Amino acid sequence: MAGEQPEPRYATGLRAGLELVGWIGLPIALWPHSVPLAIGVDVLLIGVPALLQTPGDKPGTIIAVPGWVTVLMVLAQLAGAVCAAWLLFPAWAAVPVGLLALACCGTELPRWRRLLGV
Repeated sequence: MAGEQPEPRYATGLRAGLELVGWIGLPIALWPHSVPLAIGVDVLLIGVPALLQTPGDKPGTIIAVPGWVTVLMVLAQLAGAVCAAWLLFPAWAAVPVGLLALACCGTELPRWRRLLGV
């Protein structure tokens, strides 16, 4: 929103890295079980947030939604990354993904407060 500081790069980078884990990992994990589900999960995780955006959060809003929808989409992305990690990685690699997702929730709090109008 106008006059506000941009989101810190570390918060954006952490969120983007976890999004990639979900975008890549979930289809790989689901492919042997259901090809349509594997494709559908990426349509949901990539396509929906590309179309639905909260005005003022990022430039180029296509379909405006309230802030709580954006928060839920980020939480879905993080949940997808954690699920993908536990489905594909050994525990020693999945645990850090979960911890990074928790850290991401912490770095997202200022943005979420702004989106929710708190």
